[in-house]
Amino acid sequence: MTDTSSPVASPLDIAPDTSQNIGWIGTGVMGRSMAGHLLDVGHRLRIHTRTREKAADLLDRGAVWAATPREATEGADVAISIVGLPGDVEAVHLGPDGILAAERPPAIVVDMTTSSPELATRIATVAAERGVAALDAPVSGGDVGARNATLSIMVGGDAAAFERVRPLFEAMGRTVVLQGPAGAGQRTKIVNQTLVAASMIGAVEAMRFAVRSGLDPRRVLESVSSGAAGSWTLSNLVPRMLDGDTAPGFFIEHFVKDLGIAVGEARELGLELEGLELADRLYRAAEAAGRGRQGTQALFEAMSEADAIRD
Repeated sequence: MTDTSSPVASPLDIAPDTSQNIGWIGTGVMGRSMAGHLLDVGHRLRIHTRTREKAADLLDRGAVWAATPREATEGADVAISIVGLPGDVEAVHLGPDGILAAERPPAIVVDMTTSSPELATRIATVAAERGVAALDAPVSGGDVGARNATLSIMVGGDAAAFERVRPLFEAMGRTVVLQGPAGAGQRTKIVNQTLVAASMIGAVEAMRFAVRSGLDPRRVLESVSSGAAGSWTLSNLVPRMLDGDTAPGFFIEHFVKDLGIAVGEARELGLELEGLELADRLYRAAEAAGRGRQGTQALFEAMSEADAIRD
């Protein structure tokens, strides 16, 4: 039941082009840069993250620390989260110290984590009971896109709320599209991750072939990346593969989470997506081999090691 003793502003009451009070949850590989872009354009941030040190540069730039998601977003205009796993999303939004437990919750809550469509819909339902609009807005573009504010942002939820926070999205990303009602953003991200999975397997297998056949893989990359085979993966991740750079732009353990969600949703739709399921198996094996905190490009090393064992 809605708490009528603590009135909540309508999303329509938020002026779209003015400086806003934003509660921000999560300052990982991508979240820290994204929050920084909002500071750059003049918004005021209260920040909560599990490890305060990861927010140190943002705090030095004027953001305010909060001990819990609830404290970070109490009375804010908008709350934005980008955390790790669906369980984290649920705790941040629906837990006893979560955003929607606030006495004065924000008018709009936005989750930019890649999570499940079911959870996005459930958050939107609970938010509506408190007079709050909820958007699911997962992103694509990795650490490079987050740093350069060139992310693709896929949004599900109320159209009026979307228009009110569009300027925030446009400070963080280059492509911002409302895909439909609650959960539609997450379903679009499943499409994205299915495409990424296929691209990663193709890139890894192509470079394994180049190396084994005696070609110079960097020269090969120079030829193929500008032709019909060109892709974001070839331009951004294959050079890291060839340099042995496994630093995470996107953690393998998070990609395993994404692929698991995608496989589960496909099966619920009666789809057997064999390429997606292959990627799921390969990345789970890489995680089991201790590579979960490495970047997704580390699949190249994992499979190259498997080649060496077979030899």
